[in-house]
Amino acid sequence: MEYAAAKSSMCRQCGRSFSPFVPKPGLKLRTKEETPPPQSSSIFGRFEDFWKRQRSSIIECFECKRKQQVCGGATSTICPACSTHIDLRDYKITNGFSRSIRTRGDVHLTGKGDLGSSSVVCRSALVEGRLRGNLHCDGIATINYSGKIPGRISAQHIVVERKANIHCFRRVRAGSIEIKGKMSGEITAQTMVTIHKKGSLEGDVTARAITVEKGGMFSGQLVIGDISITQGELLQGQEPAAARIPESNFPDTAPRPLPAT
Repeated sequence: MEYAAAKSSMCRQCGRSFSPFVPKPGLKLRTKEETPPPQSSSIFGRFEDFWKRQRSSIIECFECKRKQQVCGGATSTICPACSTHIDLRDYKITNGFSRSIRTRGDVHLTGKGDLGSSSVVCRSALVEGRLRGNLHCDGIATINYSGKIPGRISAQHIVVERKANIHCFRRVRAGSIEIKGKMSGEITAQTMVTIHKKGSLEGDVTARAITVEKGGMFSGQLVIGDISITQGELLQGQEPAAARIPESNFPDTAPRPLPAT
């Protein structure tokens, strides 16, 4: 069983990609000859296309989170567990684009692109243009853009390039973050925040560790430790210093009168 709008699928037994449309026996169809897409003249381009068709990757379903193996040349597939349609295409945005994107491929927002989608879910992303929606990447999100980002950004690894100068209005969540340019906003990282040489970060940071190289700059509040516990929760778990009375280790613990003065 395949999705009605699917343009390609993958055999669950041998892993080959094929078209799911099969005409019935005896049915005469009028075929229209289509011009083949222009092939890359360079040897490197041909080798890259051949390698993409031969390799396979492991993807995860958006709904039930079941993992399956798909062919590199496939553009879509169906989850064998819940029958959810999974888009595998790569998107390159060169102008205004306002539709939501949910794909296991890559998203490239060029310098002239304007991505106004409310939600973008992808494998990896390269942001060089204006981003006004929320972005979630399962892999690496590379930001090479100067301006304001009003939406949420979350990824396994985030890289802010040297020419970037961004101001994030919402909290940025990532497994690890590398800052080579300028960034301002609130950051929550599961492992490491690295500020490289000539990098600048202004804002509150919650992470397990932070590294600031020589020539880098950091300005803001820093919380090191478990990211699931906020600073207010840590302070509430501690008793005030005046309320704690240290216990004496001497056997004579009876209270003694103070000397008269």
